[in-house]
Amino acid sequence: MNRALVVGEALIDIVGHDEHVGGSPLNVAVGLGRLGRDVDFLTHIADDPHGRRIADYVKASGVRLVPGSTTGARTPTAVATIADDGSASYAFDLDWQLSGTPEVAPPLLVHTGSIATVREPGCLAVAALLDAYRLSATITLDPNVRPSLIANRDLARQRIEHLIDRSDIVKVSDEDLRWIDPDHEPERTARAWLALGPAIVAVTMGEHGSRAFCAAGETQVAPKQVRVVDTIGAGDAFMVGLLDALWEMDLLGGDRRAALARIQLDELTAALESAGLVSALTVGRAGADLPDRAALRSIAF
Repeated sequence: MNRALVVGEALIDIVGHDEHVGGSPLNVAVGLGRLGRDVDFLTHIADDPHGRRIADYVKASGVRLVPGSTTGARTPTAVATIADDGSASYAFDLDWQLSGTPEVAPPLLVHTGSIATVREPGCLAVAALLDAYRLSATITLDPNVRPSLIANRDLARQRIEHLIDRSDIVKVSDEDLRWIDPDHEPERTARAWLALGPAIVAVTMGEHGSRAFCAAGETQVAPKQVRVVDTIGAGDAFMVGLLDALWEMDLLGGDRRAALARIQLDELTAALESAGLVSALTVGRAGADLPDRAALRSIAF
């Protein structure tokens, strides 16, 4: 049990005349793979030119594409519009489905998020997979809300809360928290989520850095100073850095759930610092181009 299983969408980001492989869960899988972690990735793409490009990209990052991931009618795409501040908005063409149990070894952790958690019919299979793996694996979640794909806001919020209740680590942006719970400040919602059961709720706050909550209290770190090319994949990169740091601390796996729940603030602060570094390197590049281990070791802020 030393592998991660990442479940969720993979797609092609179209930015102007450029195309980049993307999708929030894919970015997490690839990011962990580039850091030398063993990863299986379960998704739903087609055996078409875009799908084959995704498959090659995943393999090149050291990630194993789970059999059955290439049965779609077409590979999803997302047309991204980049604002002056580097932020991105998306228009999606996406079909999300899953079927059956993935052919993988028992995972150390299972990560999911974004479209995969709320879009039918695949979101129902994702929730069932998390329930099946929860006893033996750390469950991690990034809601990464895509409002343009959500027809029923209340139902989406219910599904997200259902998964939070079953997750050990939740990473969310303050922007997403405001969409999910517009009546309360993001910090209050994050604390309420912590009370539902996760050991860690981490909140990214853009230029204000990140904050995280755990049983020992809360901690905040400042952002790394970097020239932003675009913010595509920034939150996914943060998730990668957070998981990698906790993996290094030997806090992942079902048998380490109690230890994760006892994480101390100095450990959590160090994990946030690592997460911020991975994110900073990613926003300094075009598209969701997450760094490898060598790039992390060569950079000093």
